[in-house]
Amino acid sequence: MTEEIVRPLVEWYRRGHRKLPWREQKNPYYIWVSEIMLQQTRVEAVRPYFERFTGALPQVEDLADCPEEKLLKLWEGLGYYNRVRNMQKAAVILKETYGGHLPADYEQLKSLPGIGSYTAGAIASIAFDLPVPAVDGNVLRVMARIREDDGDIMKQSVRRRVEEDLAVVMPEDAPGDLNQALMELGATVCLPNGAPRCGECPLAFCCRARADGRVEEFPVKSRAKARRTEKRTVLVIRDGERVAIRKRPKKGLLAGLYEFPNWSGHLSREESLARVEKSGLVPLRITPLGESKHIFSHVEWQMIGYLIQVASLEAEQEKDQMFVEIKTAEEKYPVPAAFGAYARELQLRLGQDKYKDEH
Repeated sequence: MTEEIVRPLVEWYRRGHRKLPWREQKNPYYIWVSEIMLQQTRVEAVRPYFERFTGALPQVEDLADCPEEKLLKLWEGLGYYNRVRNMQKAAVILKETYGGHLPADYEQLKSLPGIGSYTAGAIASIAFDLPVPAVDGNVLRVMARIREDDGDIMKQSVRRRVEEDLAVVMPEDAPGDLNQALMELGATVCLPNGAPRCGECPLAFCCRARADGRVEEFPVKSRAKARRTEKRTVLVIRDGERVAIRKRPKKGLLAGLYEFPNWSGHLSREESLARVEKSGLVPLRITPLGESKHIFSHVEWQMIGYLIQVASLEAEQEKDQMFVEIKTAEEKYPVPAAFGAYARELQLRLGQDKYKDEH
């Protein structure tokens, strides 16, 4: 079963795959950057990030030497900021140990911070033509359907089995094309959530789930642990064309990023004004900004917000809070997408909003 999919898939991929900037050349660094960005982010959303990131940091050494705030600003809006921090840790190792190049060795790639079996397989096969599989969620879904495999794809044992089965049939002349074909098929044809385009699939002839009318039953996936919810109040404190921001702690959720002042719980207007006064500011007006929600992997923020105009700064204010020009905040300080709804009240564009306007 697994062997008969190889040639039809490779030929299908070569006939008409999507043109993507990281596929234009076998640049190991570009492939690495794109694969980390594409984790839980759509291809079209990644394009402008990739172009901006590789334009600012064109080589491994540039990533290794990049100041943290600039690095986080380049990543702003993609989320999962530990990923780019791990990329920088790996880049430092590559600079010091491998002459600024990614090694053409699967195990050495996998030993780098933030690079697991999938990313190592993608770099090794696409950039270096090494016959190793690259198994992500798209590939697991495709393989589960064509084989009618009822193994839980959330289990590492199932992923390892798929990797082992594909490793046996990896073509020596086209390992990268086979891996990219499986990813492409899952991303464009063998879609999740009951929407597969079976009529366009090059593997329809051998898909067991399709033959038995069971496509929507696969893959089997155990439910993720329920997220906890957390109520928060966000204050957009404005002094003319300046806005208050503060830096989050070095560890924990959104570590080292900047945010609008916010507190746990849904505060009333009076409680919010009291917080502002306590920080040494004189509030002039308060305007409710409505509700917003942001979902992290393990927690959901349910937010309300207020816009608070304050008098010109004279009194001493809280040390962890600073006022910056709105344009400066957009250009320099990395603010996570969790605060996007409130940033838009200031016409302050973050991450994907900024790239949408530019494209």
